[in-house]
Amino acid sequence: MFGIVRPCSHRLGEGLKTQWMAHLCGLCLALRGDHGQFARIVTNYDGLLISVLTEAQVERAGGGRRTAGPCPLRGMRTASVAQGDGARLAAAVSLVLASAKVRDHVADGDGLLARRPVALAARRVAASWGRAGARTGSEVGFDTAVLVDAVDRQIGIETLAGPGTPLLTVTEPTESATAAAFAHTAVLAGRPGNAAPLAEAGRLFGRLAHLLDAVEDRETDAASGAWNPLTATGTPLTEARRLADDALHGIRLALREVAFTDGRLAHVLLAHELSRSVDRAFGTSGCGHGEHDGPVAAGAFGPPGQGGPYNPQQPQRPYDGRNPYVGGGDPLGGGPSFRPPGPGGRGFWAGCAAAIGLCCTCKVCCADEFEGPWSRQRREGWCGNCDCSCCDCCEACECCECCSCCDCGI
Repeated sequence: MFGIVRPCSHRLGEGLKTQWMAHLCGLCLALRGDHGQFARIVTNYDGLLISVLTEAQVERAGGGRRTAGPCPLRGMRTASVAQGDGARLAAAVSLVLASAKVRDHVADGDGLLARRPVALAARRVAASWGRAGARTGSEVGFDTAVLVDAVDRQIGIETLAGPGTPLLTVTEPTESATAAAFAHTAVLAGRPGNAAPLAEAGRLFGRLAHLLDAVEDRETDAASGAWNPLTATGTPLTEARRLADDALHGIRLALREVAFTDGRLAHVLLAHELSRSVDRAFGTSGCGHGEHDGPVAAGAFGPPGQGGPYNPQQPQRPYDGRNPYVGGGDPLGGGPSFRPPGPGGRGFWAGCAAAIGLCCTCKVCCADEFEGPWSRQRREGWCGNCDCSCCDCCEACECCECCSCCDCGI
């Protein structure tokens, strides 16, 4: 999973979390259904925004959801997942962009791709994904050539860019690609009037994605000698942050012009979570459950608490040797170390075998509860194990029709 919009389930609330997971699983299953199991590795958090935007514009209908079978990533549970043209468009975009990314890594000779046999195999995979994405895109009326053209132009622009080159010149191909994908959701939803504002929101989202990727990779690229747009153009972080904040504001304004049927999830992801992504990339905030280091807008979400376990400015109480978790003794269950099992527990080797099974089925992170491999105590899945100090105020805008914290009126 990759992408810049990575929402916390505690901030989403149960209702929007269920919707978000429906789109994430829908994208994954659309990739599998049309292109085989291996294609599922290109599932990404940002790609599902296409599916979210499409559904947000259409009237609710029974055909928009289907019940999927048990999956290890859901703790072997069934789920209602998104289906239809929105999920397929998201799959097409994800495949084409993943194909371009692989080809870019091959051209740069990154890691194992510097070896000829590996590079040859990667080129074949990339070509296959490109053709598959183009085929699916054509089936839903989207010409993926605009994405391929953007990737090709990106390579040429990066070759010519140097000190003094405007940063927005470098981000333009990404902006054009995401603008086309966002605008096509209006076509799929039968809302042609939404195409222009969604294209603007997509253009600015593409700018943000490019900027945040550059900011997060700046130090790594400098150490490896890889090309980075900020370093190549001589753009300081203060200017990059200004451009990011302007893009955030522009996205919120563009969303005000979109006629949504139910835009709550799209609003939360593109207004709230995207803002947190910017803070995270620039290092101006910590976990959303604790205190933010940088300025945080007030409103439906409210400012986080002034303390908590994630506040880096407050010293933490040193570990005193006592186990704060009931049952204890499971590294996979939150205990500080392995301890001999109590009555009904497993021995060391049996526990190891159980732990491997839990990890392979992803129950440790994705299941609501699982049985500790050594103690056999009931444990809460890692994705649900968080002390939330700020989530009681609002279930991700479900309690308000107008959210003052982003001035977008949604």
